[in-house]
Amino acid sequence: MTTRILLSTTSYQDTPGPHHELLESQGFDIVRERGPLPESEMLDLSGEFDAFLCGDDAITRAVIDKSLPRLKVISKYGIGLDKIDVAYATEQELAVLNTPGVNHTTVAEHTFGLLLSLSKKIQENAVDVVAGKWQAGWKKPVGHEILGKTMGIIGLGRIGKEVAIRARAFGMKVIAFDPYFDGAFAEQHDVTRCASIDEVLINSNVISLHCFLDENTRGMINAQKIAEMQDDVIVLNCARGELVETGDIAEALESGKAAGYGADVLDEEPPAADHKLFSAPNCIITSHIASRTYESVERQAFRATHNLINFLNGESDFIQANKF
Repeated sequence: MTTRILLSTTSYQDTPGPHHELLESQGFDIVRERGPLPESEMLDLSGEFDAFLCGDDAITRAVIDKSLPRLKVISKYGIGLDKIDVAYATEQELAVLNTPGVNHTTVAEHTFGLLLSLSKKIQENAVDVVAGKWQAGWKKPVGHEILGKTMGIIGLGRIGKEVAIRARAFGMKVIAFDPYFDGAFAEQHDVTRCASIDEVLINSNVISLHCFLDENTRGMINAQKIAEMQDDVIVLNCARGELVETGDIAEALESGKAAGYGADVLDEEPPAADHKLFSAPNCIITSHIASRTYESVERQAFRATHNLINFLNGESDFIQANKF
């Protein structure tokens, strides 16, 4: 019986590159869908596939139950696994593979793009200029330098480290919290260790989120925590939208407590037309593109494809996120 693959990640499908030829070369029966797919659509599709090559599709307990016993592996195109019930997959001895180490550079660059655009009012002014609202003299918008400001990083993994390196290059002080703090890296790049997330929030001019979404981090940026932050704080989120309470950050922007919010992720994707952040001031939202460059897509797609092929062929070169 031909091995049947559900390919649902749109980024993988839409970006040209040799990963397409690699996947096609295996003789798989490939069914292509346009994700991210909700649980209802995954349930409709599940049951007749040997493997998922997925993005941020909802792979819940119910989806796994319907997919077994035929489903042998889930190969995630990306790092974050919060849309997959990894604990239940592990219980069922279903391998979950992912692609750490392929997009840290591009996400860090995107994070700084958001920071510079907010602090210098680049996007706001560019839109005004095109609309014929050229301001002269003292009426021009006034931004802020980031030199000498404190960058607080929550999650000093691969991406957080790249953000720290760039922040230091811009002359920022860097503080960070991570439960698995890399002391050697911190010493090399002059990063101050914080004992808690709150210590980062209280002492930062800029807060950049690079942690996983779980029961401990969901809604971690909320009204109570924002009240503890410094006035005119800028919050950057290139991790997961659910880390931030949307209504609370929107209110902080409206009140002026927060000077800016830059995010590549939202709590609802795709968002509703009337999403609260779309009308909030000093807010820049991009459509989950931080990891999408031609260079990073090729690395990520190759890793996800090699993971899939090597696992199915019984070879050892794959990255498995769960152990059993």
